[in-house]
Amino acid sequence: MKRTITKSQISDAVEEAYNDCKSISGGVNAHYIPYLANVDSNLFGITVTLPSGETYGFGDTEYRFGIESVSKVPTAILAMRQQSPQAVLDKIGADATGLPFNSIFAILLENDHPSTPLVNAGAITACSMISPNGDSEGKWKAITDNITDLCGSAPELIDELYKSESETNFNNRAIAWLLKNYNRIYDDVTMSLDLYTRQCSLGITTSQLAAMAATIASGGRNPLTGKQIFCPDISARITSLIATVGFYEHTGDWLYTSGIPAKSGVGGGVLGVLPGKMGIAAFAPPLDDAGNSVKAQSAVKAVVSKLGLGIFESDPVEIV
Repeated sequence: MKRTITKSQISDAVEEAYNDCKSISGGVNAHYIPYLANVDSNLFGITVTLPSGETYGFGDTEYRFGIESVSKVPTAILAMRQQSPQAVLDKIGADATGLPFNSIFAILLENDHPSTPLVNAGAITACSMISPNGDSEGKWKAITDNITDLCGSAPELIDELYKSESETNFNNRAIAWLLKNYNRIYDDVTMSLDLYTRQCSLGITTSQLAAMAATIASGGRNPLTGKQIFCPDISARITSLIATVGFYEHTGDWLYTSGIPAKSGVGGGVLGVLPGKMGIAAFAPPLDDAGNSVKAQSAVKAVVSKLGLGIFESDPVEIV
């Protein structure tokens, strides 16, 4: 039987989720990156954006936090836009590793390729695929312009975070050179790693991430600007990647209990996509042992549960 959900009900559900989850404790900031370790652990915000453009946000929705691994989503989209979804599949892959996001061993297990653009190895490779080749600033402009299109507003580089990341990215350096050894880096190694480090250091808000998620949920059309950013078939491809590896080794547990494809980042952000229904984003710095925000994931789950909008629900739903 078809159900209807009103926009007022959605607004109420987001507010209730915020109030229910704001007192949740547990987890710790990402301590291995000095900048992130010092972010106020009490910050918390949640935003939902609908394909029709309505936005509902509560808490610290305009605070700019480090996008970190959520940046892998827009860069994967950009690689698909520039080269095609098939090229991303051929050059990177689409399999979940079942291992931590920064695993070197996963590269060896996956027959010497990065496996998916939503883990560190695949994201570094994705940066190497961005055009124009050999032009760091040209690539950087393409990456940031793409994020601006998806969000409807520009991110801002957090210089202190970029410096902090660059000084501590030893594991990623090893990943990049191992990929080079297997011919899975398609441009200069050092440049590709730097682009990945820079994109992880962008400052983003939950309002912007919710707009990005809603753009994906709307078949590539940004609901705030009305601009068609990418062709609709890319939405299905990127959402499938988010669903299979968005929470790293906890992804199966996440999808089983939440019903929404979502991507996390160690900056505390979570981006969730309900195809055709909404984009949702939440932020809170303390993380669980897999690098996922404790409070943000609880808030996203709460919204989906209150509305009964999980992607595996059998009843069709219309938002009115």
